Amino acid sequence: MSMNKIGKKLIVRILLALCIVFVLSFVVNTFFLPKYFLYEKKNSLAQLTTQLEQMDTTNLVFQAEKLEKRHGVTIVMTELWGSNEQINYVLKEQLNRKAITLSKFWVTDENLAQVRDGRLVKKIFSQDKLKSSFLVTFMKKDHYIIAVGESISHSADTIQIVNKFNLYIAIGAVVMMVVLSWLFTQQIVKPLAKLKQTAEDISNLKFNKVQIETGDEIEALARSVNKMSDKLELAQHALEERNENLRTFIADISHELKTPLSLIKAYGAGIRDGLDDGTYVNVIEEQADNMSILVDKLLELSRIQTEQYVMQAFDFGELLDKTLSKYQLALQQQGLEITVDRTDLKAPQVWACKPKIEMVLNNFITNAIKYTNDSHIRILVKNEADHLLFTIRNGIKPQNGDSKQWENIWEPFYVMEGSRNKKLSGTGLGLSIVRSILDKHQSRYGVNVEDDQIQFYFTLKNVK
Repeated sequence: MSMNKIGKKLIVRILLALCIVFVLSFVVNTFFLPKYFLYEKKNSLAQLTTQLEQMDTTNLVFQAEKLEKRHGVTIVMTELWGSNEQINYVLKEQLNRKAITLSKFWVTDENLAQVRDGRLVKKIFSQDKLKSSFLVTFMKKDHYIIAVGESISHSADTIQIVNKFNLYIAIGAVVMMVVLSWLFTQQIVKPLAKLKQTAEDISNLKFNKVQIETGDEIEALARSVNKMSDKLELAQHALEERNENLRTFIADISHELKTPLSLIKAYGAGIRDGLDDGTYVNVIEEQADNMSILVDKLLELSRIQTEQYVMQAFDFGELLDKTLSKYQLALQQQGLEITVDRTDLKAPQVWACKPKIEMVLNNFITNAIKYTNDSHIRILVKNEADHLLFTIRNGIKPQNGDSKQWENIWEPFYVMEGSRNKKLSGTGLGLSIVRSILDKHQSRYGVNVEDDQIQFYFTLKNVK
């Protein structure tokens, strides 16, 4: 399988990190490790020298062998009264007896003078042939000169071997890392490739889903992509439905305006041709009024969808009584009766925009009065959980058609009357206005038709 871009990037970066680690290790081993090693040896020797300075000479002589074994050093001493040559000879002989053979070892007159003054003298004698150095500190103890030293191997060869060995390790690590990285990246890249393909499908409006079970953030991302796919699919369907509704709306409003315009034009031509029997002007005025009402309704629908609602707490029962009182004369003239059941209304206070809810009530009551085919309109108001439920029911003529037809009554200009007789159907905008208002209130609303009875309902939040 060919390696993709993410896999290549991941492997390259891991290899780069390994190379950087190796180079840093090489530089540290070559340039800094010898200095650090020497620093530690000097520091250790200085601590031992401080300890020896605090001991008396007799105790030091008896404890010298133990101190040598404990600290890994060599301790030799001789009296300071002799000449420079004698002192160097004695010290060198003592070192030889302790298996420390030095080709280069000499205490100069200047060094001896410093020791006699009580100062410490620190020297390093390089033994090139032995590939080592002898680190020594000279100190005065009573009338003795004491040399405390330690052999230090030259580190260049050792470091070269270590660096070479590290190189072999690095090469092996690189090979192993390439293989492991390829295996690991496949576990990451394969799910990402699936996500990429799914995203491309979604961008082409193919709302597919991806099944990934990795137990990590990639699986969580896959679940998010699947949710996004579902929501985008729903949004796509909703958009298509809205576009279809918009096309229907444009067609309906064109029809609604075309009919009165045609009549106005026809009757205007009749007046111009002298055919007016005295009623033409009345017809033109009536059609102009219909157009004006239609435009007002359209403006009202647009305003309701965009304006800000002022929410407040108010008594729904009082608003319902106020609204019903306006229809008493119309009810008497048509021989209709409205009954209101409030038996289960314990909390009438609701949180809503009062003027807009009054518009909803006016629309439902007006429709019930206009379309009922019996003499009884029933209203029920009750509490359900933390909501108030309002229902209004009236009789209707038997209707042909499916439930989809009733769902469309909330759409602008949709009317159940095929003849589109305005005396029977109105403008078809009233329920669209109701829907916009209730949507703003996040209300649950709808319509039920059963046994030649139609029931509209909606809910409002109660005041806590």
